[in-house]
Amino acid sequence: MSGRLRSKTALVTGSTSNIGQAIAEAFAAEGAHVIVSGRNRERGERVIEAIRASGGQADFLAADLDGSKQASQDLAERARQTLGGRIDILVNNAGVYPAPDTTTTDEDTFDQVYGVNVKAPFFLTAAVVPAMAESGGGVVINLGSWIARLGVPVGALYSSTKGAMETLTRAWAAEFGPLGVRVNAVSPGVILPPTPEGGEPHPGEVMMKGTPAGGVGTPDAIAHAAVWLASDEAAFVHGTVVDIDGGRTGVAVIAA
Repeated sequence: MSGRLRSKTALVTGSTSNIGQAIAEAFAAEGAHVIVSGRNRERGERVIEAIRASGGQADFLAADLDGSKQASQDLAERARQTLGGRIDILVNNAGVYPAPDTTTTDEDTFDQVYGVNVKAPFFLTAAVVPAMAESGGGVVINLGSWIARLGVPVGALYSSTKGAMETLTRAWAAEFGPLGVRVNAVSPGVILPPTPEGGEPHPGEVMMKGTPAGGVGTPDAIAHAAVWLASDEAAFVHGTVVDIDGGRTGVAVIAA
C-alpha cells in the first residue's frame, strides 16, 4: 500500500463484516486511524485485532444505528473523542436487507429499513459534517446499489432506500462541497466473499451471468474504490456515484 490516507481518521459504519470490513481494513492499510462500528462487539473486536496485527490503527465502537437522531449523534461524538477530536472520512455503509414484496411488507419492516438505511446516515452525516468543515474539510462516502437503477421483482423497499442515498449524495455534494466536504457514493453490484473451493454457487451469481465481468465481485473491489474516493486523488470528484458492478448497470446483459 502507498499510504494514501496517512494521518487521516475515518469512521466506517457497519464494518464488522463484508463490504464495511473490507473498507475499514483497506483504509487502515493506507495509513488511516479507523473506527470500526457495528452492533456485534465480538466481530468488531476480531476486525480491529486483525488490523492492529497488520500494523494498522483501529478501534471498535458498538452502535445500533436504528434511525434515531440520538443514536447517530452519539456515535459521531464517541468517534470524534476516540479519534482525537477529528473525523476526516465518513463511510455510510451500515444497512439492512429484508426483501419482502410490496404487498407483504408491514409498517414495522418499512420503518426499520428506512430507519437504518436512510435516517441513520442522514443524521450521522448531519452530525459529522460541521466539524469536518471547521477543521478544513473532509470526505463522505455513501453506499448505493445497482438495484437502485435496475428494477427487480423483489426488494422494492430496499432498492428505494439505496435510490434515496444516491440522491442524497448529489444533494449533499451541492450543500457541503462549498464547505470543503466532498460527498460521493459507491454503487456495488452483486458482491460476495470468495466461494470456498467445492462450495455451492450463491444464487446471486445468476444475476451476474452475461455481464462483462461474468461473475460476482468481492468486498475488496468496493474497498479499492472507497480508498480512491477518500484520497486526494479524487479531490475533483463531487456528487458522483461510482458503479463497481462488473458492468451490470451500464452494459446490456446477454443471457448465456
